[in-house]
Amino acid sequence: MTPQHLAEGPTAFFTGLYISFWLPGLVLGAALAIKLPSIVKLWRDPLLRAVGGLLLLACAVFVFAAPGTIAWTNRVTGVPNIAAPWVYSLITALSASWLLLVVHWRNGHDRREQTRRANRWVVGVYTAVVVALWVLFALADVPVEQIRDLDTYYITTPFMREEILLYLIVHTAACLITARLIWTWIRTEGLDGWLRWGLRFLTVGYVTNLLFSVAKFTAIVARWTGHDLDWLNTNIAPSAACIGATMVATGVIVPHAGQYLQERWLVRRRRRNLRPLARLLRAVPGRREPLALQATPEIRLIRRETYIRDALLQLSRHLDEDLRRRSQDAALALGAEPGRARALAAAVTILDAVETGRHAGDGDDTTAPDTAYLLQEIHAVSAALRSPDEITAVRARAAVPAESLSTHD
Repeated sequence: MTPQHLAEGPTAFFTGLYISFWLPGLVLGAALAIKLPSIVKLWRDPLLRAVGGLLLLACAVFVFAAPGTIAWTNRVTGVPNIAAPWVYSLITALSASWLLLVVHWRNGHDRREQTRRANRWVVGVYTAVVVALWVLFALADVPVEQIRDLDTYYITTPFMREEILLYLIVHTAACLITARLIWTWIRTEGLDGWLRWGLRFLTVGYVTNLLFSVAKFTAIVARWTGHDLDWLNTNIAPSAACIGATMVATGVIVPHAGQYLQERWLVRRRRRNLRPLARLLRAVPGRREPLALQATPEIRLIRRETYIRDALLQLSRHLDEDLRRRSQDAALALGAEPGRARALAAAVTILDAVETGRHAGDGDDTTAPDTAYLLQEIHAVSAALRSPDEITAVRARAAVPAESLSTHD
């Protein structure tokens, strides 16, 4: 698009609007590369196969629909405009893959027989359409090569006219059916947040693909009525297809990538939240947290949890159980919830053992410590250590004899 188009008004602006087919091709290729390892690893999963098929077909559409590739295909085969049925077939197959993906995605593994029937119906109908596209092309007379505006140029040519209308109709039908299924699905209660966002992107993508069909049909009707709106076919429709494909690819990737990143973030946060307790237990002799710089986040979390539990087991026989009970009562008196009070009491007891250095001695306490709670609730105890003011208040109140508290209170 040039500055001249901007200066000449809205019509000239849209006439000059064009988005390169290679842009969505790169986005789709990146999405396919991200999903490829899991698709290969879990090839028996029909949902992953549907995702892979959609991304692969979408990449193929934008590679072979690019003007340069169209000219190359015609030249290599020696048949003028043979790229047309090939691209139309890819678009038809892509439309079918939309329906197959939504069927697998929505039905899951619970309605397998219903999924199989829907798959057979979609594959059968769209395979018949692809065969019809090639038969119609063989019957049509299209000797003049058209790279960008074949649809409007040959829309009055027998058989080619029917071919163009056929691929547009099945494409529009797939958009409408898929958008309708997604629209009813997106309003379902209890959907995962990332899945809901993916469905929103898919909705935008299919609505934009409908704009592709509307632009094509409008340009065709204009040709039939003696008007020239070819810029809708050569500029607006391809641009809408590029935007729509990018949105669809984003919608497919968001649920999987979002859940993956969220899980990784939660694992990292859980490990980070254990840092106060892990740092405190460094004073326990003979225990050192292992370095795991190259390990996965899950392995690093497991190693930190194991280190903390091992250190607590070594320290537990030196914990003051009486102090723990008094600290718990103090925390409850200060208004803490029962669960929070237990965590604060455990934190105070561990701090007391570390600061007084009892863990370095050989004597054992006569009272059995509450090791089960310590080992199970290390995250709650570590979270309590992040509130030094609250711990100070609990320790101060726990240090006051019960008789004094009853007198003053």
